[in-house]
Amino acid sequence: MPDCYYVGIDTSNYTTSVSLADENGNVVANLKSPLVVKEGGRGLRQSDAVFAHVKNLPQLMRDIGALLKGKTVRAIGVSTRPRDAKGSYMPCFLTGEVAAESLAAGLGAPVYRFSHQSGHLMAALYSSGAADTLLERPFGAFHVSGGTTEMLLVKPDRVGFSVELLGGSADLHAGQAIDRIGVAMGLAFPCGPALEKLAMENTKKIPKPRISVREGSCNLSGLENLALDLYRKTGDKALTAAYVLRFLSLTLAEMAHWLRQTHGDLPILFSGGVMSNRIIASYIGSQLGTVKFAEPAFSADNAAGIALLCRSKALKD
Repeated sequence: MPDCYYVGIDTSNYTTSVSLADENGNVVANLKSPLVVKEGGRGLRQSDAVFAHVKNLPQLMRDIGALLKGKTVRAIGVSTRPRDAKGSYMPCFLTGEVAAESLAAGLGAPVYRFSHQSGHLMAALYSSGAADTLLERPFGAFHVSGGTTEMLLVKPDRVGFSVELLGGSADLHAGQAIDRIGVAMGLAFPCGPALEKLAMENTKKIPKPRISVREGSCNLSGLENLALDLYRKTGDKALTAAYVLRFLSLTLAEMAHWLRQTHGDLPILFSGGVMSNRIIASYIGSQLGTVKFAEPAFSADNAAGIALLCRSKALKD
């Protein structure tokens, strides 16, 4: 086995993650611990997220430490900000940075800092099998989750990515809409998996969604009102769930069509927790042709992309 390993740490507002990549660029461990949300809750305040990471990190670091016994850690990577943009900041990422610095001090290894968004892109490229082709050319990308709904133009650079924001949601993020509607129907947060399961049980005709897309921007706050109105009128959770996922599928496909109309026939990569939904992915794939999706384990929040970016930077330094 390769002698050197690379650790990745990510502390988003939803999951504490620690991953391990080997010298050949294989992800050999992808450990996660979700942040606990109280029953009926729709998310966490930053102060609560920080506390949750502080509780999760010791066990995850012990677990990754056990895997590293007898092995050499060449470098540690950590996400320290949501995206590569001026002023991009969330307190929850400080917990991961503290863990990375502590581990590095004990091992005598360097720490490399990346954005959470770049980690998502790298993990998606790795798990979709598109790394060999898309790391050599510009591509379109969607990062769709509880905290982000963004459409991007991505250009790989020496280590990581140069990212231009082309559009996204002007109000609610897709994952927020899913969770608000799901919690209102009595589902446990995060609601994505349960909503998908309900939607697959639906046998009724889905009302035609009235989506709101203007060029590269969409509005999703109306989805919450429309879906809950449908649920109040019908009491049908499966139909409502199917309506929500159809609305999001149509919205994302329309935005992707605009991206190609304005920037050429680019390959498009989809990542983020919402994109692990098989119904949405299936519809988008049927409409757009050349698209790539991260595998579910690498689509939701994870540190695998950070570990891989860490490896790339270490090998080039």
